Amino acid sequence: MSEHEPTNHDPANSEPDTASELRDRVESALRAVRDPDADLDVFEAGLVESIAVDGESVTVHAAVTEFDDANATQVMRAMAQAVRDMPAVESAHVEPVSPSSGDGATGVDAFDTVIAVASAKGGVGKSTVSTGLACALAGEHSAGLFDADIHGPNVPSLLDIEGPVHSDDEGHPLPVSVTGPDASLDVMSVGLMESGAPLAWRGAMAHDVLTELFEDTAWSADDTLVLDLPPGTGDVVLTTLQEIAVDSVVVVTTPFESSLEDTARSIELFRDNEVPVLGAVVNMREFACPSCGDTHQLFPGETASERLDATVLTELPFSPQFQETPAPGDAAPAFETLAESVSEAAATAWDVDAPDDALDIRGDPPERRKERVAERFTALASGETFALVSDRDPTPVRRFLGGLTDRAPAEIDGFSVERRTPNDWLLTATKP
Repeated sequence: MSEHEPTNHDPANSEPDTASELRDRVESALRAVRDPDADLDVFEAGLVESIAVDGESVTVHAAVTEFDDANATQVMRAMAQAVRDMPAVESAHVEPVSPSSGDGATGVDAFDTVIAVASAKGGVGKSTVSTGLACALAGEHSAGLFDADIHGPNVPSLLDIEGPVHSDDEGHPLPVSVTGPDASLDVMSVGLMESGAPLAWRGAMAHDVLTELFEDTAWSADDTLVLDLPPGTGDVVLTTLQEIAVDSVVVVTTPFESSLEDTARSIELFRDNEVPVLGAVVNMREFACPSCGDTHQLFPGETASERLDATVLTELPFSPQFQETPAPGDAAPAFETLAESVSEAAATAWDVDAPDDALDIRGDPPERRKERVAERFTALASGETFALVSDRDPTPVRRFLGGLTDRAPAEIDGFSVERRTPNDWLLTATKP
């Protein structure tokens, strides 16, 4: 069951939006759609799982499994209509999905932490860093490595492993387990598919392949997943950011001027998509002459710390040691140090850091949320600060607070909403 129809608008007559801008406008349009069982919009009711934008096509994933068929169809049609009525949208697609629980053993949701490794350009050593980082993390964590570079999957060759990928009794693809002296690492890659499998996927086909592996892989590890993204900011990267709760990202670059310039733009992209950037790995910083031992900079000029708005986690030399096959729990010392820095940065990247007296409504059903917000807000004296922690975007609460005080929403001073983690928001407002 899904809702999919072309729109009646001519996108050529509308100003083009960026994917981020269009996604924001889609969200605003969807807020007009109500939950038939509660006086809440579809975001307040937790019915919108994700919004994916591909050019002028929009796909909304809706959690409607708790409705009967009639109400589920009604909500999905209303959501599709709201999106179709927007300028610059050529087609709208609403797909039903199960609500996210984070309790399953399959898919990326099996992991507590997902750390992406990205680069603005190819050939900077991104997959080498991903593999070394994952092997180092495996020494202290239950770790996995997902090679999402669908057009150039290098992880299997770096780890010297082969497919094919097998399935469990339920048809879920099983990762290949790589063992080291005292640790193991789960690895999944399209490069592990049977030899001869097509790698020149484009558009929807690449999206479908990655989505299936993201959702269905039966991991045995459940702590930290290192996600090796393809270089650049193409479809696979954007799809990953839209559909997966990526907790943070490490960017890999060389000191070359154009690489630093493109990396700076990539950092902005991740932050625009609310993904914390833990820092940068500067690869091929220098090399040591094997004859005399002197070190030489490969790319003299401005340093990465001067060009990038991000912490430099480490600078790696151009060295033969990184061409050796790493093993889980037995990575090169430079990657062990990198893993420590990444773990420390990731531990604080998404701190909620809410006031001690903040009202925490995470996990509450919709009606209970409204009751608790009303009780706490009305008990405050004029001028006192109201703080709220929610597992859904609480922006619509401003209208509700206005209703409690007979004020227009704009009259609720000091109102702000900040996303502190992929699943946690902090709202603050001043009682009139």
